[in-house]
Amino acid sequence: MARNNQKTLEEIISEESGHGRSLAGWSYWLVSIIGILWCLFQLSIASWLILDTTYTRAIHLACAISMVFLSYPMLKKSQGRLGFLGSKTSVPWIDWMFAVLAAFSALYIVLDYEGITRRYGAPLTRDVVVGLMLIIFLLEASRRVVGPTLSLIAGLFIAYAFLGPYMPEAISFRGVSVNRFIGQMTMSTEGIYGIPLHVSATMVFFFVLFGAMLEKAGAGKFFIQLALSLLGSFRGGPAKAAIISSLLTGMVSGSSVANVVTTGTFTIPLMKRVGYKPEKAAAIEVAASVDGQIAPPVMGAAAFIIAEYVNVPYIDVIKAAAIPAFASYAALFYIVHLEAVKLNLKGLPKQELPSFTKTLKEGFHFLIPIFALVYELVVVRHSPELAAFHAIIIIGLIILLQKPLRALKMGNPLLPSLKEGIKDLFSSLSTGARNMMNVAMATATAGIIVGVVSLGLGGLVNQIVETLSGGNIYLLLIITAIASLIIGMGLPTTATYIVMASLTAPAIVEVGENYGFTVPIMAAHLFCFFFGILADDTPPVGLASFAASAIARSDPIRTGIQAFTYDIRTAVLPFMFIFNHELILHNVNDWFQGILIFIMACIGNFAFASATQGIVLVKNRFYEIPLLLGTTLCMMRPEAIATVIGIPYELRYTSYLIGLALFGLVIGLQKLRKGR
Repeated sequence: MARNNQKTLEEIISEESGHGRSLAGWSYWLVSIIGILWCLFQLSIASWLILDTTYTRAIHLACAISMVFLSYPMLKKSQGRLGFLGSKTSVPWIDWMFAVLAAFSALYIVLDYEGITRRYGAPLTRDVVVGLMLIIFLLEASRRVVGPTLSLIAGLFIAYAFLGPYMPEAISFRGVSVNRFIGQMTMSTEGIYGIPLHVSATMVFFFVLFGAMLEKAGAGKFFIQLALSLLGSFRGGPAKAAIISSLLTGMVSGSSVANVVTTGTFTIPLMKRVGYKPEKAAAIEVAASVDGQIAPPVMGAAAFIIAEYVNVPYIDVIKAAAIPAFASYAALFYIVHLEAVKLNLKGLPKQELPSFTKTLKEGFHFLIPIFALVYELVVVRHSPELAAFHAIIIIGLIILLQKPLRALKMGNPLLPSLKEGIKDLFSSLSTGARNMMNVAMATATAGIIVGVVSLGLGGLVNQIVETLSGGNIYLLLIITAIASLIIGMGLPTTATYIVMASLTAPAIVEVGENYGFTVPIMAAHLFCFFFGILADDTPPVGLASFAASAIARSDPIRTGIQAFTYDIRTAVLPFMFIFNHELILHNVNDWFQGILIFIMACIGNFAFASATQGIVLVKNRFYEIPLLLGTTLCMMRPEAIATVIGIPYELRYTSYLIGLALFGLVIGLQKLRKGR
């Protein structure tokens, strides 16, 4: 049974990141060398090498796409006459050819940069041929490493660009010529080489590499042990420890599935041991891991793209996401506690838990690069790539020196441990490059969609979305949320965000204006971002839920449903900050005001969690649910409550008192029932 579940887990991980090859010999070393050289190139860009941004994007794409063709087979299974195309242990000649031609087509814009910029509107035949090659190779590489959904969506957009004039009048589009399409997609920075790939080639790469190096150094295990030492003895302690460890790991992993596998392997069995049912243990890990991507200061690849799209410093994205993210995690803590109360659970015996002092002492060096990263991002205000570069240097030194220093302390020979440190360092670089392949392919392929939208389709999409919603902002938000969840079932978070932000973010802002109020562009983009992340635990396809259920040996659909009921407290937040911009600290620059908003948002989220989970102190009565939902509205929409009861906007925070009174009333009623 254990073997079957482990196999299922491996299949899920493979499904998330493609069905990769297990290479050996010289082909393994060649792919590793390409990855290491790719990392060294990227680190050079952040430190001393100055290149035109188009050159950086092209080289980034060339490295990624060549590694994909060498690392992932064309077919999932190796059967029949074409079985060699599905080989998991060797690279067939056709993939060697694809790797070389794909790299060449990606680098073509660099090889003839001056000529291409001069003839952008009138490409030569070879420009068209190489451009078509790049698009075909990119769609195939994306299919291999990301899955077929993104390539299919990009293909539909390409078809629509040419077939638009022949569509029904309601969705007709003037269409484009082949020359204009190739020019837009492969000869400019408005398509494949656009903003998504630029962010992947600069900021995202460094944070993915940083996360891979942290994991290689052993930080993942340290986070879990530290969380257990702090919270393991409390009621439902392993679940609370899972939330903290998933928060810390998720900030730098950028992947919900990777987060589940890293932390859930340890925390899910412990949660089951103290009494959580398998579905609930798996669902708690999923909810904690999924939300790791919205936790500042590192929020996954899409957050950096938000900064570019909205044209603000990354620190502004951190500021905007801070209250929703940490209020969401606080509410998950509350939900876990409610579950422990309902099940009358205890914590783990203290003698079985790691010592906090010993754990912190042995692993404190893992916190140094994280503290350095946060300090540079928040205090010094360095660019994200420079801050991550310095953090990478620190974690690189830790990887290189921790084993030799341990050997010196124990009196063991120094040279063998130094060799191990060097091997670990290069292995972490190779792993970081491998982890970047799916991000690079997702952003480059999404660039095709963005390019088609910018050809003139964007205005039509706005009209279609407005027509579907009837100009109703509430219906538009619901449509966007559902579409994000559906599309996100088959796409990585980054690709889901890019697609939905390109199509619906402008419409949200425009419809809001028609409704008579302003929706900040940051709020619209964060709305798409949040629901793209939530797709990772949405049944029936949420991969994070499948990964957790494989570890917990639970039913994956029931796990996904349970996880989504936990994550409803995250899903309500985007609807709130679209209307209450203070939740994303828009035009809020006072620390006291920000802390007040955060505390009240937490209480509002607690009330909402209590309403959806059916308990505060004891089981809710039907008449208490409206009181709890009223508390949520008072805490998260004080301006709306103030308008309803006729309070001036300047006194809107009076609504907080009403909310506290409602929540206090429910607690009082349930205390009486509990006493009886």
